[in-house]
Parts: sequence; structure tokens; C-alpha cells
Amino acid sequence: MTAQNGLQSVTVLGVNMIDCMIIGDSIAVGVSMVRKECVSHSRGGWNSWQWNKDYLANATTRPYETIIISLGANDHKGVKTEFELRKMRESIKGKRVFWIDPGKDRKPVPHDAIVRIAKEYGDVILERPKENMSSDGVHPTGKGYRELAEKTKTR
Repeated sequence: MTAQNGLQSVTVLGVNMIDCMIIGDSIAVGVSMVRKECVSHSRGGWNSWQWNKDYLANATTRPYETIIISLGANDHKGVKTEFELRKMRESIKGKRVFWIDPGKDRKPVPHDAIVRIAKEYGDVILERPKENMSSDGVHPTGKGYRELAEKTKTR
């Protein structure tokens, strides 16, 4: 079945499910709370190595219309960030792929890797909201998550 916005959808127990997947860390969890119709393979605090180790095999079994990625923000010096992000990106298949940027000022290594990878694949990079951020300066507020989620529907 095709929804009005052109995305493939399936009805499960009376709920229209848009064909999308969200992967990553706590910011991905927050976006998944808004985009409830998406499959989510996300957990707070995860770095890209942990995600690949625990989810990569299960999350890459089929293509999706839309994929939303928030990874790299929790990577530390022991994680080969670009290697892990490339490994993940090479394995997923999506018509539209969105990366949520952890920010050049806060996380320059993941930011630079995401910019390079997204450019190679023609993916879209979304900046974290400037206005709607929680007091920790890392996570969006509820309004910020809604803003991010909305951007993944309209591009």
C-alpha cells in the first residue's frame, strides 16, 4: 500500500506503519518517540562500535524508504568512528537517509566523518535544533525532537 506522501506503508493491527528505520543513540531514541511508525534500533549511550556489534546484522536485513541515523556522539578515542560509521552505512539500504549531526563544535571527529560519508552517498545531514535544546546542551527538548522528526518527513 502507498500512503499519500508516496512512502510505502503497511497496516499492522489497524496502525499504518511507514517504511522507515531509526538507528543510533539517545537522540535516535528521542526521534523514535515522535516517529512511532518507524522501526527503531536505538539505545541511549551507545557508540557506533556498540551499535554495529549488537544491531548491524538484524537491522540490515531489508531496504527501507527512510533511514534516520544518530551515531558518533558517544564515540570515544578507542572507537574508530569513521570505520564504524562506514561499515554501518555500507550495510543499510534506504531511499532517503538522514544523519543527525552531533555538531562540529562538540564532536568534530564524528561530524567530519558524517559529512564525508553523507556526501558520498547523497544523504541529508540534519543539524541539532539550535533553539529547542535541553539544559544539558546535548539532547533536544520534546519540541526539538518533533522538529527533527518533521524534517525527516518533508525532504
